[in-house]
Amino acid sequence: MMRILFQGDSITDAGRARDNDVNVGVGYPLLVKADLGFESPGSYEFFNRGISGNRVVDVYARIKDDIINLKPDVMSILIGVNDVWHEIDRQNGVDADKYYKIYDMLIEEVKTALPDIKIMIMEPFVLKGIATEPAWEDFSAEVKKRAAMAKKISEKYQLPYIELQAGFDELSRNIETAYWLADGVHPTAMGHQYIKQQWLKAFKTLA
Repeated sequence: MMRILFQGDSITDAGRARDNDVNVGVGYPLLVKADLGFESPGSYEFFNRGISGNRVVDVYARIKDDIINLKPDVMSILIGVNDVWHEIDRQNGVDADKYYKIYDMLIEEVKTALPDIKIMIMEPFVLKGIATEPAWEDFSAEVKKRAAMAKKISEKYQLPYIELQAGFDELSRNIETAYWLADGVHPTAMGHQYIKQQWLKAFKTLA
């Protein structure tokens, strides 16, 4: 049975249970679970360890408990927006260079501990919305920097990179951004459906 781990912040967390792995929340992990679980009954186990508010340093701090000890066969990581948001709101963010360094250590240590793991790196994204508009220029520029670093990590380790920003930009051309990201950061049901589609495309390319 293939063990699939979703790792990240509130976008991944999406209200998941902390004491019951069956409840993976109401976001893209649930939609992925529904699709794959329906297509191949009994072939997968799903674990969501996203935690609302997490930055890359927070994911790294729980690398043993929430990644290595779970021994996943496949893991996706979506992290980066809080590394920016926490700096804007409370001067406790993670700058782009440190983001890269910590992300690099995270991937290297996971691959050393679990040599056969397949990892997918997901692009952090942001749209103009009620949470982001007051500091939009900073949000937009800084999230792009984290996305560039995430892509650099994927290239260094030859991992699939799931692009999301351009798709959200395109989807928002003909309807308000809040249709996809309720506050400019957190996806609606429709936004999670888009992420799920991109996740599955990348998953199906894994050897």
